[in-house]
Amino acid sequence: MKNFAFVFPGQGSQAVGMLDAWADHPAVRETLKEASDAMGEDLGKLIHEGPADVLAMTVNTQPVMLVAGIAAWRVWRAEGGAVPSVVAGHSLGEYSALVAAGVLTLAQAAPLVRFRAQAMQDAVPAGTGAMAAVLGLDAASVIAGCAEAQASFGPGSGEVAEAVNFNDPVQTVIAGSKAGVDKAGELLKARGAKRVLPLPVSAPFHSSLMKPAAEKLREKLAGTSFGTPSIPVINNIDVAVETDPDRIRDALYRQAFGPVRWVECVGAIKARGIDTLIECGPRKVLAAMVKRVDHALTGAALFDPATLAEVKALLA
Repeated sequence: MKNFAFVFPGQGSQAVGMLDAWADHPAVRETLKEASDAMGEDLGKLIHEGPADVLAMTVNTQPVMLVAGIAAWRVWRAEGGAVPSVVAGHSLGEYSALVAAGVLTLAQAAPLVRFRAQAMQDAVPAGTGAMAAVLGLDAASVIAGCAEAQASFGPGSGEVAEAVNFNDPVQTVIAGSKAGVDKAGELLKARGAKRVLPLPVSAPFHSSLMKPAAEKLREKLAGTSFGTPSIPVINNIDVAVETDPDRIRDALYRQAFGPVRWVECVGAIKARGIDTLIECGPRKVLAAMVKRVDHALTGAALFDPATLAEVKALLA
């Protein structure tokens, strides 16, 4: 097999029934049981039945996306798939990457990401935070527009607008207070953004408003045993590979209120001589991003028996 990377998606890729196509696979059953036992609830039923609005609640989305990514990973390995040269995850997906690399067990990670989700939800009252995707504008212009928006409220206003997800060269997600994000959207359209799309999320993830959540998470991480990664994991916050458990913990802490530098993560994967990135999860969000980041790269997805066959053929 050629050199390849596995990448794991975060929130937004979930769907009711997303594991149904290979629900009878022993690796998927084992994954659901392990996570459900650790959580004290039937995650398989939640994923299979939903409903969608319950699945989309942050406290549910984070653990089920972790489970979906690890289920795909375990099927791949059970079916004879080779170990990737490197792994990475987008936002929440970084936890899936750490499980795949053996830093955390699934039984550790599932309750941990629920704790993370609840802390994020509690950090900002419902309706006061917002996120929006800015399309058709380069990242530097988005950063400048956010700074202008925040400054327009005057010093000490408490309004926040920040660039938080650098998804591709002309797609950046912004987050902050609702007023801050609304103002930034106006200014970014004036700067030439093609569209500014509000995102249906319950909190302004990866913005500085998540600092209280990150402090709670840091305490939780300190009490969690971390292993040494068996596969290099490129993290979001520094675009770096860490092996020391304390440095991995610190990166996860800072990731909660810092930006997802995905364009740079993809670049770091390419710099290792890898041109094929396989998304381990229920849709093709990251696989599509790969091509937008760099046309020389190939992106594919792994989430059911048909895509498993496609990926095997691609890497043969």
